[in-house]
Parts: sequence; C-alpha cells; structure tokens
Amino acid sequence: MTREEIANICKAMSDTNRLRIIEMLTSGEKCGCELLDELQVTQPTLSHHMKVLSDCGLVSSRKDGKWHHYTIRHECFAEYIEYIAAVSSHNEQNREMSCCCSK
Repeated sequence: MTREEIANICKAMSDTNRLRIIEMLTSGEKCGCELLDELQVTQPTLSHHMKVLSDCGLVSSRKDGKWHHYTIRHECFAEYIEYIAAVSSHNEQNREMSCCCSK
C-alpha cells in the first residue's frame, strides 16, 4: 500500500459520518436507503461520502435497481492495519535507540 493510498484512507476516515458508515457496514452489506435512514442526510450527501469511501478502496458497491448496496473491502482494511502495525512497531524500536542530540 502506497503512502498516497494510506493518506487517502486517513482522509476518508476523518469524517464522523463516514466513520458511522464504516461501523454500519461491519455487520454486512447495506443498501443506500438503510444508510440514508440511519444517517439522516440527503441522498447527494450520502453519495459524496460513499464516493470518498469507494475511491480510497475501503468500500465496494453493486447496483440493484435504483439503489446501491455497499460492503466493506476487508482486504483494504487488512493492508491499512498492517501499515499501522508496522509504523507502531518501528516507533517502539526507535524509542529504545539513543538520540543523536543526547550525546
């Protein structure tokens, strides 16, 4: 996963409505109408949020009639988690190293 992909995921998840959408999708596929009812936003606002989540790879969709059905892309989350774990591990290792300024 590239730095740009990581940055796009972080930007996508920096909105409370998008976090709510992700939380709702953890229980499985949801129709856009279900998301609209829960979030109480307009359809264009929901479309914008879903585009952001889809563009960064966190969510996929399929069209059924006039509605879209959305699901989490678990493989994308897994790669993101791996990145966060690697950064966290790297930071732990660096804490144990002495700083060049402390000599």
